[in-house]
Amino acid sequence: HLHRASLLLPALEAALANFSAGAAGGVVQPVRTVLPVPRHGGYLGVMPAYSAADDALTTKLVTFYEHLKDSSVPSHQATVLLFDPSNGTLKAVLDGSVITAKRTAAVSAIATKLLMPAFAEVLCILGAGVQAYSHYDIFTELFTFKEVRIWNRTKERAVKFAGSVGGPVRVCSSAQEAVTGADVIVTVTMATAPILFGDWVKPGAHINAVGASRPDWRELDDELMKNSVLFVDSRDAALTESGDVILSGAEIFAELGEVLKGTKPALPEKTTVFKSLGMAVEDTVAAKFVYDAWSAGN
Repeated sequence: HLHRASLLLPALEAALANFSAGAAGGVVQPVRTVLPVPRHGGYLGVMPAYSAADDALTTKLVTFYEHLKDSSVPSHQATVLLFDPSNGTLKAVLDGSVITAKRTAAVSAIATKLLMPAFAEVLCILGAGVQAYSHYDIFTELFTFKEVRIWNRTKERAVKFAGSVGGPVRVCSSAQEAVTGADVIVTVTMATAPILFGDWVKPGAHINAVGASRPDWRELDDELMKNSVLFVDSRDAALTESGDVILSGAEIFAELGEVLKGTKPALPEKTTVFKSLGMAVEDTVAAKFVYDAWSAGN
C-alpha cells in the first residue's frame, strides 16, 4: 500500500505543519527515547505520537545496530503499533522498516520541493542503502533531473544500486566528484564523521541530511552547516539528537512545518540544509494511510 510514497505527501505536509503549530496543531509527541544496548553496540528507540487531526495513535519501536558482522541483517529494523485512540485497543502491527524508508524520503521530497534551486538538474545521493533507494524512487517520480549521481564508501554497492534502479545513474569514485556541481544532494550514510564538505557544494544547492542521527555523529562539516540556511523537522529533536547541529553550533532557521504554514520563508535562492531526524507523527500518518488503504481493500 506504500509502493508510491508520493501519495503520502499531503498527509505528511499537514502533520509537519500541525506539529510546528504547537498545542493548537494537536500533535502530541515527545523526543524519542533511545536505549543503548552496550553489550552488542546497538540502540532501541521508542517513538510514540498522537495526531488529533488524523485521530491516530501509534508508537514505533526501532532497533539500530551500526556495525553488524552479519551484513544480511539490516542496520535499522522497525515495527509500528497502531492503536484505536478511543479505547486503546491495538488495531494493527505494521512493518516499520518500509514505513520509515518511505516517509523519510517523502519528507525529504517535501523539503526539496520548497528549498531546491529553481533550475535543479543534477541529483547526488551519498550512500547506497535502503534510504538511497526510497529517496531515488520518489525524487525521480516528483522531479526532473538531467543527471543522477551516486557515491558509496563500498563501490560495489553503488554499482549494484545503479544497476537495479529504473533510470541511468552515474557511479562516482569519490564523494567530491559526486557532489561537485550538484543542485540537490541527499546524504543517507552510516558516517560518524563528515563526508560532505562545504567547499565542494555549489552555492544555492539544497542538501537533505538524513544520516548521523546521534548527538556525536556527523555527515556535514562545520563550514557547510554554518554557511547554509538550516531547516529541521523538529527543533527539540535536532538540538538533542543531531551531531551535525549540536557540534557545529549552527543556528536553526526554521522547522519545515513553519515553512508549510507560511510563518517562515523557504529561501530557495540560498544554500539550504534540511536536517532530517524523522518524527513519530510521520510514522503515525503513514501507518494510518496504510491501514486505511488495507481496510478499504478488505
